[in-house]
Amino acid sequence: MSALSRSDLHRIFEMIDKNGDGLVSLEELNWLLERIEVQFSQEELESLVGKQSLSFDEFLFFHDTTILNGNYQEEGEEGDLVKAFKVYDLNGDGVISSEELQSVLGRLGLWDESSGKDCRRMIYAYDTNLDGVLDFEEFKNMMLHTVS
Repeated sequence: MSALSRSDLHRIFEMIDKNGDGLVSLEELNWLLERIEVQFSQEELESLVGKQSLSFDEFLFFHDTTILNGNYQEEGEEGDLVKAFKVYDLNGDGVISSEELQSVLGRLGLWDESSGKDCRRMIYAYDTNLDGVLDFEEFKNMMLHTVS
């Protein structure tokens, strides 16, 4: 189970494709990244993406290779996985609760009362120590689609 399904990613893609041209520009992509508090300079994003806009399949590839696998890492660290973890860990206590997950998914437009998503079940799937929350290692396993 992934944190975001293909259907979720398609909804995000459509949401950020402001002009409806079927492509996400670097500006539109940067808007999304800023919303989840991931900061890139325009030059970094251009270098990372390699073009001025992305089709949905290219957006999926960007998500899978860059965001999920943390390929844009800071020196010697799991940099952007750490940044992503901090986005979800709203109160800074070092773990992600179902309420925090629900809040962030809501900000992304991926959760509302009628969505049917159960954040407790999403967390339970990767909560290896069964404490009801995700620590960084459990979050990392979730983002990399592995359970140890």
